[in-house]
Amino acid sequence: MKAGGGPVVKVTEASKPIPKIKSSRVLAVLDFTLRVVAVIGTLASAIAMGTSRETLPFATRFVRFRARYKDLPTLTFFVMTNSIVCVYLVLSLPVSIVHIIWTAAVNSRIILIISDTVMMGLVTAGASAATAIVYLAHYGNPGTNWFAFCQQFNSFCGRISGSLIGSFIAITVLLLLIIMSSVAISRR
Repeated sequence: MKAGGGPVVKVTEASKPIPKIKSSRVLAVLDFTLRVVAVIGTLASAIAMGTSRETLPFATRFVRFRARYKDLPTLTFFVMTNSIVCVYLVLSLPVSIVHIIWTAAVNSRIILIISDTVMMGLVTAGASAATAIVYLAHYGNPGTNWFAFCQQFNSFCGRISGSLIGSFIAITVLLLLIIMSSVAISRR
């Protein structure tokens, strides 16, 4: 104990608080990384759904059953929403790079929060609508005479089911981006 009455506290490097600039930079780098992950997710979803098609022969070789994503407007909407969100995310990457360099930017973060929220709503709408159709494709609905056609179109159904994964990853990432941007703004 020191003669003044209080204990002596030794300050080490590990016990010092993290400076705001360093933590803001870490958040900005994480923001950029998550945006790249969301770009990959939405792009993969749009490509997987957009290239899904399968043709099955019927009794003769001239009559064939065909399944394409274009045959269901909901799946077309899914491809369009994922494409739009992917383009938005690519265009937001330079702004994210600016946040890494200049951590004090607040107005651009507010614009990104608003835009990320709109894009999260858009990709959620597309993914939710496509999920309903994929569910019907797998299980059908006897009350409305919708048969489960995934029993015949295995490859098609596998691709459209798999394309939903990237979209739901993008939804989760956009939610994390909104929370992180809000935290970064609140630290100012």
